[in-house]
Amino acid sequence: MKILLLKFRNIGDVLLITPLISNLKDHYPDAQIDIAVNKGTESMLTINPNINKVIIYDREFVKALSLFKRLFKEIKFSFGFRKENYDIVINLTEGDRGSQITWLSKAPVRVGHINKNWILKNVYTHELPEQKLRHTIETNLDPLRNLNILIKDKKVEVFWSKDDENIIDKELSKINQFIHIHPVSRWLFKCINDNTMAQIIDYCEFELGSKVLITSSAEKFELDKVNKILNYCKSEPVNLSGKLSLKQTAALNSKSKLFIGVDTAIMHISASNNIPVFAFFGPSGANHWGPWDNDLVESGYTKRNGFQTMGRHRVFAESRECQPCGQDGCDGTKISDCLMTMDIDLIKRNIQEMHCEQDN
Repeated sequence: MKILLLKFRNIGDVLLITPLISNLKDHYPDAQIDIAVNKGTESMLTINPNINKVIIYDREFVKALSLFKRLFKEIKFSFGFRKENYDIVINLTEGDRGSQITWLSKAPVRVGHINKNWILKNVYTHELPEQKLRHTIETNLDPLRNLNILIKDKKVEVFWSKDDENIIDKELSKINQFIHIHPVSRWLFKCINDNTMAQIIDYCEFELGSKVLITSSAEKFELDKVNKILNYCKSEPVNLSGKLSLKQTAALNSKSKLFIGVDTAIMHISASNNIPVFAFFGPSGANHWGPWDNDLVESGYTKRNGFQTMGRHRVFAESRECQPCGQDGCDGTKISDCLMTMDIDLIKRNIQEMHCEQDN
């Protein structure tokens, strides 16, 4: 049995397909499961013992080519899957690339969303339903329902190497207990007010007596954002921004007492590590993207907005009628007003409660 999964999306999206992978492997223990993803997201899948091969599509490289070379590269990439003779192909994203690959694969079983392109509309033997208000974990498991495969668990998993573990152990050699804060998203409209985040850091350090470790990617705009936050801080958190890989960040997170951050991949990594998450949501909806508690099987995010919980995790959001809007900030500003005026006292109370829960 050879199975191909296609997930051409972002880092967090890729991580959230791991429950599908483990259930497929449980049902087909001898199956070879290959997965095609965008470059930069593969670390969410590598070292996963249920996966045979991760196939990487370099979208930025292809986009930079001339039109003729781009077409040639796309065709070569898509046709490369046919020779593998897959028995099942599951395309987990909408769009033409995944549909083309599925069609060209000639797999007997082809699962995916209906394509609006009339040429590709009859690609699938099994069509996936719309997401509607359901959590992304649930929609990623829809192929199992379509194929009448029993869903045994909904656990999100991430893996890292012993070398990554050793690097983190060295970083933490003089730190016993800490709170992990990842204050930045690649989408800045998901970030809260810099001064508010600085107050949270100071509260954790001064009032809770817990060291704060800050992470971000090495992208300049993320490093600049972290520096702006630190300029407001009165405390001196440990700043590891830009110094760790994704897997090293995951290893670091696994040793933390609590995670505080915005709706980003690191939030999902923390939830996969069973580290309590306190996350801020604005334009995106927790019903789709809230941190998933691995010990539960039903989503706790049943409202469109406002404060919500799922097991050990808490989502802090205002109850504005416009939320979630799915927009990149208000009126094209790249700043979300709903994330700028949050109740800092309420935030502190929730963080204190979660901190105390970990002590008990």
